[in-house]
Amino acid sequence: MIKTLGRYALLTTVALILSGCIMRGEQEPAPVDQANPPPQQPVPETPPQPSQPVPTVPTFPQQPGPIEHQDETAQPAPRERHYDWSSATAPMVGKMLQSSGATAGSVLLVDSVNNRTNGSLNTGEATEALRNALANNGKFTLVTPQQLSVAKQQLGLSPQDSLGTRSKAIGIARNVGAQYVLYSSATGSATAPGLQMQLMLVQTGEIIWSGKGAVQQQ
Repeated sequence: MIKTLGRYALLTTVALILSGCIMRGEQEPAPVDQANPPPQQPVPETPPQPSQPVPTVPTFPQQPGPIEHQDETAQPAPRERHYDWSSATAPMVGKMLQSSGATAGSVLLVDSVNNRTNGSLNTGEATEALRNALANNGKFTLVTPQQLSVAKQQLGLSPQDSLGTRSKAIGIARNVGAQYVLYSSATGSATAPGLQMQLMLVQTGEIIWSGKGAVQQQ
């Protein structure tokens, strides 16, 4: 019996020693051989990430500005014609002053030259030339432009309004106390006009003198 217990105790001790060795072997890592280190496992390379495309701003072609088309049908502005009114009015005024039908010292109303041609005409130059020809005439006292303007306003007319008709001219002459009216018109073609003048007696409307003359372009 004692022998049996002693054998059992021996076996138990041996078993404990073996189990301790086994546990130590599992806890302690095996020494590394510095001369022949174990091969390292290759680290898998991370595949490169595809780069994100940079968004591009769309460019648009520059829109051309509006093309200005020259109007081929546009006609050039007509050239304004100028005439030698002085050369036409001076000899006619001289003949009128020599006529025996007018009384010296009378008041004379010079009406604006009316355009009776077939086109446009600057009759302001003709009227100015006519007044200049009658300046210091020694026979008539002229109605001043200021007196004529006031008389037109009293009759409801514009100061720039040409009297136009003989009846209007006579009415204005009576308003300003004139005894005579010089009524003048540019006639014929606008490119080669003629000048017609008539001296009228205000009291009766009688034409006591008339004359015509050609006007040359300058």
